Amino acid sequence: MTPRITLICHATTRALRAAAFGGDDSLDEIGKEKAQSLAGSLGQVDHCWTSPALRARETATALGLTAVVDERLRDCDYGRWTGLRFQQVLLREPRKLVAWIRKPESAPHGGEAIPQLLQRVAAWIADRSREQGHTVAVTHSAVIRAAVVHVIQAQLPSFWRIDVLPLSQVELRTNGRRWVLRSIGPILPAEESG
Repeated sequence: MTPRITLICHATTRALRAAAFGGDDSLDEIGKEKAQSLAGSLGQVDHCWTSPALRARETATALGLTAVVDERLRDCDYGRWTGLRFQQVLLREPRKLVAWIRKPESAPHGGEAIPQLLQRVAAWIADRSREQGHTVAVTHSAVIRAAVVHVIQAQLPSFWRIDVLPLSQVELRTNGRRWVLRSIGPILPAEESG
């Protein structure tokens, strides 16, 4: 059985709905209920990983998965912007926010630059090449965007042009030599995915 990866974006949180950078918040009730309604929808899962963030671990549990924490699946480190809403950062540091978007290789927040994020996600994907079967990982939109950019070998500014919604999934497949992007979309309930 050739390796394949399903990357799942965690369910909604209050901070996510407020457009905040990172943090370690819990799922909101809507997110938890939605994830629970999708339990059993992923088919056979041979390996399961999760970000150490509470919202990712709670999503994995709500989906009925038993996942191992891997630090490489953590959200981007937003430095001093962590926990702040986008609007707050825009008001406090507008030039730095714009510079970060225009030059993703920079880290004006004092945290992690996008190329660093891509590098750790690429290393995680490379390790999955040795795992036969279906690997599922519950993680963050930034990590999933980094995975897509890496696999399709897109230019760095493409990172900002990928929108990953809560409880969406990205399928990656490999032929043993290279990974390919198979699909992007919502997790379908078991009765629709079969």
